[in-house]
Amino acid sequence: MIPGLPYAEQLPERVGVLVLGSGLAGCAALLAAAEAGQYAVMLEKTSDIGGSTVKSAGLSAFAGTEEQSAQGIADSVESLRGDLLNTGRHLSDERLVDLYCEHQLETYRWLRSHGVRYGEVHAASGQSVPRSHPTDTTAMLVHLLRAAGRLGARLVMEAPACRLLREGGRIVGAEVEAPDGLRRVSADAVVVATGGFSQNSELLTRFAPQMDDALRAGGSGCTGDGLLMGWQLGAGIVDTPHIKGTYGHYFEPHPHEDGTGVLAVYKGAIAVNREGRRFVDESLPYKEIGDAALAQGGTTTYQVFDARVLARTNDEVAIYDFAGRDRAGMLVKADTVAELETKLGIPEGSLVAAVTDYNDRIVAGERDPLGRRHLSGGVGSPFALEQPPFYAHPSGTVVLATYCGLTVDARLKVVDVFGEPIERLYAAGEVIGGFHGAGYMTGTSIGKAAIFGRLAGTHAAAEESEREW
Repeated sequence: MIPGLPYAEQLPERVGVLVLGSGLAGCAALLAAAEAGQYAVMLEKTSDIGGSTVKSAGLSAFAGTEEQSAQGIADSVESLRGDLLNTGRHLSDERLVDLYCEHQLETYRWLRSHGVRYGEVHAASGQSVPRSHPTDTTAMLVHLLRAAGRLGARLVMEAPACRLLREGGRIVGAEVEAPDGLRRVSADAVVVATGGFSQNSELLTRFAPQMDDALRAGGSGCTGDGLLMGWQLGAGIVDTPHIKGTYGHYFEPHPHEDGTGVLAVYKGAIAVNREGRRFVDESLPYKEIGDAALAQGGTTTYQVFDARVLARTNDEVAIYDFAGRDRAGMLVKADTVAELETKLGIPEGSLVAAVTDYNDRIVAGERDPLGRRHLSGGVGSPFALEQPPFYAHPSGTVVLATYCGLTVDARLKVVDVFGEPIERLYAAGEVIGGFHGAGYMTGTSIGKAAIFGRLAGTHAAAEESEREW
């Protein structure tokens, strides 16, 4: 239990807005509903708040912020929109992309007004300019929940919803597993923010058999509950063909692997397979790098870099905390590339040849055969890896989040397979589909959770009550 959070002593019978899930989307929805004057209650199935939010790198993609201005970064909503559509290969629902762009800056300011603080902005996957804003995700959720609690909202832990209840064509609440059996919680509106299904092997095999060799992570409660509850009511499902893993996760369980992995490739490293060969343009979105890594067979590839890359470490951004991984013994270190090759058990001469070819092409100004022109997206210039010592991070592809799911309209109301809204049912966060399309820009999972969660909570709160309080 976290001190100061608005825990409820018992499961209520009736609420105004019922929020399912305590990740960022749920917390934003809870606070927004409370700010709109509703009695809002959140149900969390596990004993901990956060879901996949607290397992993420904590980066939010915003454009036009104070942090960007302070760093001299020129960004715009137009550039953000273009990057989102390009990264999604123009398969995203443009209504949701436009919704994100329209409300992203006001949501950023709303979060800051509730005490959320951001650090140094970085470039990352799919971004033409740096717009990844790091923050402490647990602290962010605590800020929002405490603010909601001051407005009367409440949080019930270890209370998994198992069915949505519909009467007269509209959602009227949820059936919940309580210690004494199934209980009914009535509500004027429900916001589903239960996350994805990265922890449900059956659903992953059904929708993403290409991820069979990937590692598994994400929130422990992310087993697809919201998806299944919506599906039972006829909700549409979208984007399942685009489920991808995330590159850079340590190749085996390790006490210092926090679930985010490392992306040294975005700071200058190269990615090589177990034969010592480069296999991908390292500036691509890390979901695409993840696909390329899986195609190498097995679970392990390596991010190879030098002291210059290590010096770009940043301990407030988990994916760039190279020094922390070094201290934890997660990097293989050597004085020469040949020695590193031997330590990794890579075929003799192959890694030396790969690094030499990479360096020589950069020095000569020649085109990279794999197409790399930048460090990440459209940001930064590749440089030769020549400053000892040299390092390798054993890296696999991990399913952290599924980024597909329920279809929603521009008010975040869930729609059925015929495109008709399911009245009084809203959804936000990882459980919805349509926004990312075929690709993922770093920071948009956290970004959309806050933006869409806030909007879903606001719209849910506007539903007219038919009950006497």
